[in-house]
Formats: sequence, C-alpha cells, structure tokens
Amino acid sequence: MNKQNPAAVTPAETLDISIAHSPDSDDAFMFYGLATNKIRVPGYKFSHTLCDIETLNLRAQNEAFFDVTAISFHAYPYLQQNYTLMGCGGSVGEGYGPMIVSSKPLALEDLSRIKIAVPGTFTTAYLALKIFNPELKTETVPFDQIIPAIQAGTYDAGLIIHEGQLTYSSSGLKKVLDLGVWWRETTGLVLPLGGNAIRRSLGADKHKIISKALRDSIQHALDHREQALEYAMQFARDLDVRLASRFVSMYVNERTLDYGADGRSAIRKLLDLGHERGIIPIAPQVDFVD
Repeated sequence: MNKQNPAAVTPAETLDISIAHSPDSDDAFMFYGLATNKIRVPGYKFSHTLCDIETLNLRAQNEAFFDVTAISFHAYPYLQQNYTLMGCGGSVGEGYGPMIVSSKPLALEDLSRIKIAVPGTFTTAYLALKIFNPELKTETVPFDQIIPAIQAGTYDAGLIIHEGQLTYSSSGLKKVLDLGVWWRETTGLVLPLGGNAIRRSLGADKHKIISKALRDSIQHALDHREQALEYAMQFARDLDVRLASRFVSMYVNERTLDYGADGRSAIRKLLDLGHERGIIPIAPQVDFVD
C-alpha cells in the first residue's frame, strides 16, 4: 500500500487495509466475517493485528500506522487529527460497564483512601473513573493482571474491563461500583467504551467502502451467531461458552451496527465532560464516517 498517497491506487491493484483490534471475544466476534473471508470486498484485502487496547490507544497517537484501529473513546481527542470515528463497530454499556472491585467490602468513601489498579490512563474506564471522582489515586496495571493483583493483596481495589466484568465474583472479589450503572443514573445515557477509528487520509470513498465491510462483518456474525461464537471462543479468556455468549451479547448487538443518535450524544457528552473537568487537555471534535 502506498502510505504516502493512499489515493494513488489503480483499479487493478489490491488495496491492503490494516486493521488492529484487541484479542477479546467481542472484537473477534465482530471481525469474524472479515477475518475468515466470509465478507469480501473486490480490490480490498484486510490484514488483522491483535493487540491490547491500551497499546492500540498509544500507537494511534504516536503513529497513524493502522488504517483502522480499535480505540478507547477516551483516546480519541489525542488522535482526532489523523483519525475519524467509524459509525459502526463500537462497544457500548447499556447500564453496565467497567467495575471497581475489591477483595473485601468497601464503601464508596473508602476509595479515596486507597490506590486503585487501572488498565491504562487512556481507557474509557479510567476516564469514567476520573469523572466519578478526580481525586482517586490510581496505578496502571495490565488489564489481565488486575484481578490477580487484588487477590495477591498488592492492591485493595481494581478497575476491571473485558471478561473480568463477568468473572470477578468467581475470583472471590466483590463489586464496589459499576461505572455503567453510575453513568446511566447520572446522565441518563449509555456508556460508550470503545470504537473503531479510520485514517482520515484514506478519503471519503474508501471510508464508505471500509465502513460497509465492517458493518457487513458485524451483521454476518449476528446472523451466524453459533459459528461466530465458536470462532470467538479462542479469544475468550477464562470463559465457558455460556459466559462468552453473554459477554459477546453485552458488547456486540444492534448498537454495534449503529450507535444511534443517543449513542453518539453519549460519546460527545463523555468526552466533553472529560475536557471540561480537565482530564482531557484537548478539546474533542467528534465526527463520524457513516
């Protein structure tokens, strides 16, 4: 692919579109159609790179390397100069979301006296936590090490994302706060967690083609749920089929095909609040490829 001038591709060439997303069951389910060539686009080839979300947040800021990349919405203002949001492919918490959990019962007022393990300072979970209480003390820990670190007594509490939202109780941990519940009670909105961003330099025509390919991939997975779930199971850390199916249903659904007007409002509200409260230093300019 001509990275210097992506538009300079003749019809006879195959355009290689690089896609980066997390190695999680919901992302795997979403990209099932494209990753297995069930969805094909003449003249386009899609190559996939799997990487944890905080690394993708940082890479997208430092180098516009991937054509399409999964990101936390919190990270978007930092990369909005080079990327725009796709109108599909997002994960939204419908009254649920990242949780603060602990090994012993804690009241909300106890949180100000301890250090909380968080999965990265550009995750939306971290942004929601800081909007909830900007004074809370945190320390970054790889997301899949947070529960073990709490169990080991290294931290009194942790902010969990991904499958940990379904497995924390089986690890002997207790829920202190569900930020998705708090956000809905506070704003009346869903909590937008992560989405897909596409390089602006690809141009409007390619934006539409690639967006349709992703939407078709999501629809294919929803239409062929059993096969897509079987594929996604290889990425379902510590989940049996029942829990993996539940987790996928939480974050790949009709909202993933289209955020809806209220979903887009929620993205803007989240980022505007983060900026107003000094958590995000860059004024967010949210726009979408439809």
